[in-house]
Amino acid sequence: MARTGPTSTARRTLLWLGALIIVCTLAVGGGVLSGAVSSWAPKLGLDLEGGTQMILAPKVEGGAAITSEQLDQAVSIIRQRVDGSGVSEALISTEGGKNVVVQMPGVPTTEERNLIKASANMNFRPVIVSTNAPAGAVPEASRTPADQLPKPAAAPLNASDPNWVDAALMQSFEATSCIAPTTPLPTVTDPSKPMVACEAGSGVKYILGPVEIPGKWIKTASYGLQPGAQGVTTNTWAVQLTLVKPEGAQAFKEVTQRLNAKYLTNRDDPQARFAIVLDGNVISAPASMAVITDGQSSITGNFTEASAKALADQLKFGALPISFEIQSDEQISATLGLQQLEMGMLAGLIGLGLVVIYSLFQYRALGLVTIFSLVIAGILTYLAIVLLGWAENYRLSLAGIAGIIVAIGQTADSFIVYFERVRDELRDGRGLIAAVENGWMRAKRTILASKAVNILASLVLYFVSVGNVKGFAFTLGLTAVADLIVVFMFTHPTLQLLARTKFFGEGHHFSGLDPKQLGAVPLYRGAGRFRTPEDSPDFSKSKNARAAGEAERRQTIAERRLAAKQEQMAGSRVSGSSKSESSDDSKESK
Repeated sequence: MARTGPTSTARRTLLWLGALIIVCTLAVGGGVLSGAVSSWAPKLGLDLEGGTQMILAPKVEGGAAITSEQLDQAVSIIRQRVDGSGVSEALISTEGGKNVVVQMPGVPTTEERNLIKASANMNFRPVIVSTNAPAGAVPEASRTPADQLPKPAAAPLNASDPNWVDAALMQSFEATSCIAPTTPLPTVTDPSKPMVACEAGSGVKYILGPVEIPGKWIKTASYGLQPGAQGVTTNTWAVQLTLVKPEGAQAFKEVTQRLNAKYLTNRDDPQARFAIVLDGNVISAPASMAVITDGQSSITGNFTEASAKALADQLKFGALPISFEIQSDEQISATLGLQQLEMGMLAGLIGLGLVVIYSLFQYRALGLVTIFSLVIAGILTYLAIVLLGWAENYRLSLAGIAGIIVAIGQTADSFIVYFERVRDELRDGRGLIAAVENGWMRAKRTILASKAVNILASLVLYFVSVGNVKGFAFTLGLTAVADLIVVFMFTHPTLQLLARTKFFGEGHHFSGLDPKQLGAVPLYRGAGRFRTPEDSPDFSKSKNARAAGEAERRQTIAERRLAAKQEQMAGSRVSGSSKSESSDDSKESK
């Protein structure tokens, strides 16, 4: 029969934690031995390792001057390209209202340089195949056999013709994943050939035909509420698209005639849709619900005001014929360098040392649990950062180190909340085993609420910030998760086991859980006597009065009401006992 007691559960939990650490360590070690990971050390960001700085001058076709709005959109496009190439901790900004400055850790490859300075590549392609749902790579065992792969029977008649799909294209389609982990796809493609693409956000996978509407034929785009059939404005957001005349309008007319015929036959036919493609990514794939003859169309869907504006901006600026000329390309040293890294590490060690001293002073031997918990939290965080640097190219910046240092105090706070709850239970007269379980039930809610707030704040900060602040938010959230793992899988199981040892169970003077030092008064005092409110001042006057007051202040309203009720019940018992004694005395006197 399997053991399900607290001791067995605690041991199994500790074994699972050990297995987790061993698996992560083996993963990093395997990566180092195979060469996939350069070393056991995490990758460092631009401010700690140095990197490359490129100053780009935007060039507009025709020699027109670039506006500040166009420059901001150019920065957004370059940021998307850099992030999409897997480079993290890059800094992208404008300089003097005319140049774009790109700072990247390490040395960018030739492909990354070409990608950064290339002009925005927007175009319209017809959809040939669509998964209509988020799709990953097809498992190799389920992929189409070689003898069943499509073989074009004739030359394609138009851009929507399925004869564009040959064996190589189908194999690429099946091997591509549009959900995490996504398959990197080229951002620059041949406009005369079909391609495999993913829709950012939705994860839908497509096979698209050759380009039929190049981005240079987009005149402008705007967004607003869609008018109804009677000219009354509805609550539906739409994007209005205007193409240049005559070439853009004529080409769009021919495309919508062909796609609309398919739409009228079958509204769910993916070949009735055209995809708007920016840098190899599909940003929208609407169906052709009408034939557009004047080059003015309206794109509708489940748009919000923000998403409609985003699509209009992408159409308006993504098609801008802007390219970039590299004015300077130089290696930059670490702006803060090893000295600042050493200072940051020193600050972390001082903070850790203060926590250790406080824990040993306040909790005696119990403080060792705090120290080991911090060590395990540090190991988990370190391994996670190394693995993320391997898998996601995450780089640790000085801001990230600041997040880790801040997390030391937050992690120690979880243990303090737990230990103080256990001590409160001991002061209430319970045994250590019961105090550990009751204290855990009370502390668990507080710890979960605290970490949920930390993680939520980290997520908000990560998604609304840019640059190094993201690194701070990321490590802050990561350490909060590591703290939860340690508290649930190490601290509590360890305390369960220690409560059953002679040293802690009997309340040794140096255990930190000595009931006498804590001023505990048992609820039942023997000989039919219960603890009375008058017994409490003994410990309130002791050296633990401050801790008792702090514990009382931390009580919830429900806990305070329960304590008051218990005191009232204890008082009534004493009163009843006194009346009984008084009655007995009176009888004796008679």
